[in-house]
Amino acid sequence: MAKLDYYAVLAVSRTASDSELKAAYRKLAMQYHPDRNPGDAAAEEKFKECSEAYQVLSDPDKRAAYDRYGHAGVSGAGAAGNPFANAQDLGDIFGDIFGEMFAGGSGRGGRASRAQRGRDLRYDQTIDFAEAVFGKEIEVSVKRMELCESCDGVGTRSNKGPAVCKQCGGRGQVRFQQGFFSVARTCTVCNGTGQVITDPCPTCHGDGRTEKTHTVRVSIPAGVEEGTRIRYQGGGDAGRFGGPSGDLYIVLTVKPHPFFERDGNDLHCVIPISFTQAALGDEITIPTLEADTKLKVPEGTQSGKEFRLRGKGVPYLNEHGRGDLIAEVAVQTPRKLTREQREWLRQLGDSMVTENAPTSRSLLTKLKEMLS
Repeated sequence: MAKLDYYAVLAVSRTASDSELKAAYRKLAMQYHPDRNPGDAAAEEKFKECSEAYQVLSDPDKRAAYDRYGHAGVSGAGAAGNPFANAQDLGDIFGDIFGEMFAGGSGRGGRASRAQRGRDLRYDQTIDFAEAVFGKEIEVSVKRMELCESCDGVGTRSNKGPAVCKQCGGRGQVRFQQGFFSVARTCTVCNGTGQVITDPCPTCHGDGRTEKTHTVRVSIPAGVEEGTRIRYQGGGDAGRFGGPSGDLYIVLTVKPHPFFERDGNDLHCVIPISFTQAALGDEITIPTLEADTKLKVPEGTQSGKEFRLRGKGVPYLNEHGRGDLIAEVAVQTPRKLTREQREWLRQLGDSMVTENAPTSRSLLTKLKEMLS
């Protein structure tokens, strides 16, 4: 079967530079690598073709011979024997291409870094409605991993630190043959660090950290809402082997208020008033989150009328100013009346013009228009 032109395999021109060749090869190798296409024979064949093409064209001498004589000029490097006999290890060729796939997440560097960042922690805190509005300072107790005092975070009994991993010789990788090429994998003994602890600290058992309860003073700013997260940098678990600490996130849950409802920075409430207060008007006292205040109800106020009290709402978070308090009046219909009260109301009703009587032609017309 005739071989494809190496330049056509990599989809590059015959004048392609080394960087263009490498970029084309990287793209094809990523696409057709067997680890990404398990059991796909066609993909594996494509992978072999592009690898062979790159092995020849990336070598100046072999490329010159191929340009002059074609496949016959490099038959010893490709058609016969191992096409990668003179190539560098694929683990090195692919180190900058696949990273974790061939180098355990360390790319060209080989061994993974031993230092590990500490885990972020979450603490759920429930606060009262007023505490969310006006803010407060509280203390919370958080369990977190801190550096072991017995070994100063080293993890070993002797405080001399870990030993070189014998499995990988400190490289963090082990190599094995897969068909006609060599592949690098993360060492399972040291997890890619290249080091192992042979004499673990009896207190932390080699972890370098122990769990302790830490008290954190939390400053809750005025105006926080349900689900607000307060971040304390470095307040999480301590890092391992010199790594930085994680962060602590305080997540707030706000208890509902029995009277007020919050809408952004505005507060809403419903104030019951009597029929006579609505009809004749009155000055009533209504509560706020700080102190009672006076509200003037005009004569002829209808049920559902809203009154806005400026600056009586929730403070803006980390800003100046506050939202408003919106009070909605609800006219209450008396349920129990004396005989004398009934008579008064009956006389009042007879003396008043009922504008919304069900038999009113204008009301029926409006209802039809709304339903049409």
